[in-house]
Amino acid sequence: MLRRRSLNLPDRAMPASDDPPRADAPDEAARHASARSARASALTEDYVEIIADLLEREGEARPTDIARRLGVAHATAIKTIARLKRDGLAHARPYRGVFLTEAGLAMARRVKARHQTVVAFLVAIGVPEAIAEADAEGIEHHVSDETLAAFERFLAQKPRQR
Repeated sequence: MLRRRSLNLPDRAMPASDDPPRADAPDEAARHASARSARASALTEDYVEIIADLLEREGEARPTDIARRLGVAHATAIKTIARLKRDGLAHARPYRGVFLTEAGLAMARRVKARHQTVVAFLVAIGVPEAIAEADAEGIEHHVSDETLAAFERFLAQKPRQR
């Protein structure tokens, strides 16, 4: 048995072994698991979103440009692009850029739509547009479909500002 004093922690920091488990522990664990999963998929979503944007604006998405846009090292971009290729979201041609598969394009469209909805919602509740854009980068990956639908309902009911 671990003694509380051996860790130099206050008594309240470590629950007694005879404390009953919290009733909401499984729900809390599920929420944390969901958040971890969202963080993992956020990276993938950021890459396909950037690749799609570069393809649309520049006609190509080179690993160097992807790395620059995401603020990561070239080697990090190469590693992540390899994972996108393995997962069937992208493909590359020698001496050419990175291209998205149909699955990658579908993901990019979905992420872009989520981003636009989150930005529009934040602006509608009074967040300045520049801040809304920055905040949406994180929120878009973690917001549930139900919450996103609520954002869309709110936006549909809100009178348009002139």
